[in-house]
Amino acid sequence: MSQNNAKSETTWFLFALGILILASFFVGLGSAPLFDVDEGAFSEATREMMLSKNYLTTYLNGAPRFDKPILIYWVQLVSVKMFGINEFAFRLPSALAGTAWATSIFLFFRKESGNRQAFFAAAMMVLSLQVIVIAKAAIADGLLNCFLAITMFALLQHFKTGSKHALHLAFATAGFGMLTKGPIAILIPAAVSFLFALHERAVKQWIRMIFNPIGILLFLCIALPWYLLEYRDQGMAFIEGFFFKHNLSRFNSSFEGHSGSMLYYIPVIIVGMMPFTGLFFTVLIKIKSLLADRTNRFLLIWFLFVFVFFSLSGTKLPHYTIYGYTPLFILMARALPLSKHPRLFAVWPLLFLAVVACLPFLLQIALQKIDDDFIKAILTGGVELTGLNHLLIIIATMLSITAIQFIPRFSAANKLLATGVVLALLINLYLMPLVGNLLQKPVKEAALLAKKEGYKVVMWELYNPSFFVYSESFAEQRAPKRGEIVLTTVKDLKNLQHTSLLYSKYGIVLAKLTE
Repeated sequence: MSQNNAKSETTWFLFALGILILASFFVGLGSAPLFDVDEGAFSEATREMMLSKNYLTTYLNGAPRFDKPILIYWVQLVSVKMFGINEFAFRLPSALAGTAWATSIFLFFRKESGNRQAFFAAAMMVLSLQVIVIAKAAIADGLLNCFLAITMFALLQHFKTGSKHALHLAFATAGFGMLTKGPIAILIPAAVSFLFALHERAVKQWIRMIFNPIGILLFLCIALPWYLLEYRDQGMAFIEGFFFKHNLSRFNSSFEGHSGSMLYYIPVIIVGMMPFTGLFFTVLIKIKSLLADRTNRFLLIWFLFVFVFFSLSGTKLPHYTIYGYTPLFILMARALPLSKHPRLFAVWPLLFLAVVACLPFLLQIALQKIDDDFIKAILTGGVELTGLNHLLIIIATMLSITAIQFIPRFSAANKLLATGVVLALLINLYLMPLVGNLLQKPVKEAALLAKKEGYKVVMWELYNPSFFVYSESFAEQRAPKRGEIVLTTVKDLKNLQHTSLLYSKYGIVLAKLTE
């Protein structure tokens, strides 16, 4: 292939990837209300930063917030100043980070694997269920995954070519990762590269790599200033809150009740990889053949370290395993030619959709067995929002995916990607708004009512920081007193006497305690 033809092909694949990114990351970006707790907390901290003009320390409901470093708040702040206080603006940085993340997969692996395989790997990342969600979320993980992917790709390139530019890029992006989510941006690259070097008997190369003076200087120039300034501003409260509580404690213990067994991430991966789950099992089956390649060995070590590390962690959250998804997408793209029955891949998304189609019936069954009034109110709302239309939409989606499998000129890869596009549009245009209307719209509407009427609200027995964003005010978290207005649940409202209901929907209530 001539150089001009190669450039033209690369441009075409980048354009096609851009179309998929628009369909997956940007369609419906602001269609659902902010989800609590994480989206609400990040967005409110950004809103308070804009009001206070304190660009060093983040605050939530007026109190210092040490959960994450500063970079995500800075980029959200820029977006909010450009587009206003709304869901689109808070989520835009994650969508852009997801775009860079997908592009990095294509650009780093096109030279080694060719345009088609690199495109397929990037496209699977763009269209997988869990990434669709994370690339729309107003949290730090989309940005971290972008920096983490580039760091790991650059380290791999350095291992293979000795490129100093690649090594310096790895240190620089690790610095930005450190500014995004902290030590995890160093831990994963350092541990994976060491294990790979150990396997390849290249520990001396790894030591020279890790102690590269220019790389260390780059990392420190990017990451260190904010940490020093934050420590100077907040002292030991920052060290204890950020490093001890939100980093070490998350591994040593179950943080905020987010626990699980050693098998926690297996179902997460099976669902999170939809509609490409079948290829994940192909990788497992063909692992011996794949490991003959050095790059594949690096990728497998990357995935396995993330999987094992977070399986051992006391705190477990579904999005932690995404830090190991990037190598999986590439391994899956390389495993596709080894698959003997690619048509069976459609079974996984069809099974997933069959469960989603049964949702109205499952909700009605759950309603009969649940005694908690708040949960019952949510389930009742779910029944109201789903029904015949829900069933018809899901069945139409299943029929579309089935029809794709019988398009004669479509390759196995094209059928998988077409299935991914159908599922992405379903998630963006129907499922995410549906879940948002059920779980978060009541909080938003209650907050907008409080803002309109100028209510000073007390939050009791629940924690929904998105309420602060939409009401543009703070709320004390305590038991309400007579004459005060409280945001609570239908379950906890029963424990209050002499209340006047101001708003109620799907278990969320805004009420005034009468004198």
